[in-house]
Amino acid sequence: MNALPTRVLVVEDDEVIRELIRLNLELEGFEVFTAVDGQDCLDRVGYIDPHVVTLDVMMPRLDGWTTAERLRADPHAPRRVLILVTARAQEEDHRRGEGIGVDAYLTKPFDPDVLIDTIRELVAADGRTR
Repeated sequence: MNALPTRVLVVEDDEVIRELIRLNLELEGFEVFTAVDGQDCLDRVGYIDPHVVTLDVMMPRLDGWTTAERLRADPHAPRRVLILVTARAQEEDHRRGEGIGVDAYLTKPFDPDVLIDTIRELVAADGRTR
């Protein structure tokens, strides 16, 4: 029996970066959905039910920090792998992400292969399969 592909919700306000991530993940067999900001993510996450959410930090309407906090705060939501993909590279930003409970922190510019490997490792460690 074939396993269903891992669902990833890519949350990024920059269309070029969003499409770059989407294309690279789809080429690797992931099922990819996109959102343009944190509010769009929260509006979609319930019916997409992604295994993984990649979040930019600096976005309009609702930033990645607040989005990650809300995703982690919902006691009824399944646990999702959260990966911040951001230009914010200060140590305090990394600590803030850890405090929220994100699973990984990748700094832009990033190697798409590193993102793919990170997603695969975290999903395998998380043990969520469908």
